[in-house]
Amino acid sequence: MHIIAFSDIHTDLHAIEKIRSQSEHADLLIGAGDFANMRRGLQPVIDAIAEIGKPTILVHGNAESHDELVQAAAAYDHLHILHGTSVTIDGKVFMGLGGAVPETPFGDWSVDHSEKQAAAWLDACPHADGCFGDGPAEALITHSPPKGHCDKDSAGKSLGSKSVLKWTKKHKPKFVLCGHIHASWQNWSDIGPTRVMNLGPMATKIEL
Repeated sequence: MHIIAFSDIHTDLHAIEKIRSQSEHADLLIGAGDFANMRRGLQPVIDAIAEIGKPTILVHGNAESHDELVQAAAAYDHLHILHGTSVTIDGKVFMGLGGAVPETPFGDWSVDHSEKQAAAWLDACPHADGCFGDGPAEALITHSPPKGHCDKDSAGKSLGSKSVLKWTKKHKPKFVLCGHIHASWQNWSDIGPTRVMNLGPMATKIEL
């Protein structure tokens, strides 16, 4: 499976055009949140992603809510919106968790979730137990990185999620695909057999 993954578009339609240009042979697109900018400008970005015409998995960031993302994608059957839920595509299972975890200092516009909330959503998600059946998951798509991995801001402070880290250590997906921390875009790290990738708004090619 050929995947093109990205995050943190923040209403930049030129970034979507660049992703489109590299998606001809993609089987799946994955977007790890922050398509809007402070809860504004979401619909044109989702329309542009949908027009690429590929099966697509999206989770919300902290710049848009889950409900806003669901509404923006409602007209498109090939867009799959995940949050504490999973989807199977071509026999491969993908899980999703949106929003900023833990909470940010950005104010009321930011869609933030506590570590406790995130842990509950992850644990309740279909396929979370038993390492997705007989083997590990293909990917957890989460806006926030796991704590200590691809999560340092420009001052070098680690801002990732302890809940995502704990879940990843337990269930060992092949990938954790995230964004959120701009200073760590295009960084990668390993948690045992799991490759963590902070994507950013450029097209990242992944093979499954």
